[in-house]
Amino acid sequence: MNDLSTRKCQPLDGGQPMSDAEVQSHLAAAPGWALNQGAIEKTYRFRNYHETMAFVNALAWIAHAEDHHPDLLVKYDSCQVRFNTHSVGGISINDFICAAKVDRLLA
Repeated sequence: MNDLSTRKCQPLDGGQPMSDAEVQSHLAAAPGWALNQGAIEKTYRFRNYHETMAFVNALAWIAHAEDHHPDLLVKYDSCQVRFNTHSVGGISINDFICAAKVDRLLA
């Protein structure tokens, strides 16, 4: 996933989602990420609310810069992040690019 973190999301309107094999191949290189109901997701855990919110704010900056926005479930000490690409009706390389960038926040 490290090389994906240096890539930039591209507009995919009218494109096709990744095949199941492509998704599984990318997931194999994405520790902690899993396929769940048409999206890739990962839960990040923190010591407290302040750390959780700092992570959410940094993630929001990435999402804005990439114009690719995840669904978030924010709790006191955790944040679940879910990426899929609405414009292709499934999972795309943009989801894995953003997942790599989010993982890099905590590396």
